[in-house]
Amino acid sequence: MGGNRKGLTGHCGEFCRWIVWQRVQGQLGRLTAFPWRQPVITLSDASGSARPGAHPLWTRAFHGFNLLVLLLMAGSGLEIYNANPVFGGRAGATVPEWLTLGGWLAGGRDWHFGVMGLYAANLGLWIGLLLQRRHRRLADGGDLGTLRRSASPPRRRLASHRITYTLMLVVLAFSLITGLAMYKPAQLWWLVSLFAFAEPAGHSSWQTLRVCHLATIPAIALLLVAHVGLSWRVGGLRLLRRMAL
Repeated sequence: MGGNRKGLTGHCGEFCRWIVWQRVQGQLGRLTAFPWRQPVITLSDASGSARPGAHPLWTRAFHGFNLLVLLLMAGSGLEIYNANPVFGGRAGATVPEWLTLGGWLAGGRDWHFGVMGLYAANLGLWIGLLLQRRHRRLADGGDLGTLRRSASPPRRRLASHRITYTLMLVVLAFSLITGLAMYKPAQLWWLVSLFAFAEPAGHSSWQTLRVCHLATIPAIALLLVAHVGLSWRVGGLRLLRRMAL
């Protein structure tokens, strides 16, 4: 009996220390498992079985709309790229036609500039909603420290997801900035001039700007894969489906 009481007291003390730690970190209520257990995001349905927690309607709507806009922007952008490849000029390497949208240069430009307004408005609204309602999903200075020092898989996974999510927003914003500079280079000459850092190496600011803008496509693709992979580890296919459906 004494041994059981001692063990129970030890568990209670460990639980209290964990509660205090979570309050200090500002993460109480965000982790759905204790540090010694695998986190699972679940809700109970009417039958009593566990299912991944559904995201709010506005989150699911933005997930689906974001994916559609990104596909349209990437496909039309690659069509523009094929008309005058960044590397090698008109004789340079091109991407397969099935990855492009528009059929030719003018068609690609129509799609790209037509969707650009939706892209900018959607990105601005998405960032605004995150800052207002779900700012805890954005990374802070402690996440890098968590990856370096924490031995808790749930905390490391949460930090990785927050960093990936925040980097996606940064890359999307950078893509918009570089795209606007290419769209209106005369009016936004000061923005184009920021990319003159490679001129000592023989690369014009315009070429550097084109390279940076093109690089956002593989960058956001890699971050998207990481985002999906981390979500899969937390809730599997059912969570991924509830992110957009």
